[in-house]
Amino acid sequence: MESGAPIRERFDHTQGPRSLGPNDGKEVDLGSLGVRFMAYGEETGGGFSLVEHPIPPRTLAAPVHRHTREDEYSFVLEGRMGALLGDDVIYAQVGDFAFKPRDQWHTFWNPDDAPCRILEIISPAGFEHFFDEMAEALASPEFSPQALAEIGARYGTEMQPESVFRLCEEHGLDHPMLHMPPA
Repeated sequence: MESGAPIRERFDHTQGPRSLGPNDGKEVDLGSLGVRFMAYGEETGGGFSLVEHPIPPRTLAAPVHRHTREDEYSFVLEGRMGALLGDDVIYAQVGDFAFKPRDQWHTFWNPDDAPCRILEIISPAGFEHFFDEMAEALASPEFSPQALAEIGARYGTEMQPESVFRLCEEHGLDHPMLHMPPA
């Protein structure tokens, strides 16, 4: 574990009550979505992690990608989420639950002019650390889109960066990669 990183351990009944308020938890901004860490895998025994993703209006969260190690489940808390799941486009609204199983190509976005927030359950845990690494990489002056692929590969995730332009055009969305200088 890196120096200065918080020590996380499995949370159990011997540690007394625990709750996380609406403004608690570590937060990072990836430009195309935010991440609020609510439960790390180290705290859940590795079974799952939980993050909240606020997605800015009319923004694509990520390129089309697929996970080889984990399943993701998205519960819409606020607004509406668009998602490409395999070849199908769905729209989920408050209270809807969308499944993104491992090995399925997918992505998601906020299709509206209002905020969108989703809870993302990641099972088994581990992929939540991808967001920490991405935030660190994005803060570096040497960041390049290639870093996205390298970090993704460490987490068993394949990406299709070329999908950003097509999806943004098709759905009237924005994404930080549209504003990067050509490589």
